[in-house]
Amino acid sequence: QVQLVESGGGLVQPGGSLRLSCAASGMLFRINAMGWYRQAPGKERQLVAIITSGGSANYAESVVGRFTISRDNAENTVYLQMNSLKAEDTAVYYCNANSGVEILAWGQGTQVTVSS
Repeated sequence: QVQLVESGGGLVQPGGSLRLSCAASGMLFRINAMGWYRQAPGKERQLVAIITSGGSANYAESVVGRFTISRDNAENTVYLQMNSLKAEDTAVYYCNANSGVEILAWGQGTQVTVSS
């Protein structure tokens, strides 16, 4: 199966930057796309960004121009570069892998807190 391990969360001031990483292992050939989701307290989990195996990326409107999703050459790690962070970006961020048919795995979640 597929396993995802996240890292890179933390506390940052408004306007600052963080880079999240999501390392995939297992049956990597099953992964068609990977994405980042986030969930703030009392709110539903929402899609932040997604990248396909071909490198096509899509973003939530709220992060366009500030966040960038990318993958490494080995296609086993996906990153989320977050710039110009705002307080409303505060959430637990989850990495997701899917096959194009079904969800393969979720990362354990990493806390991002934007506060002065």
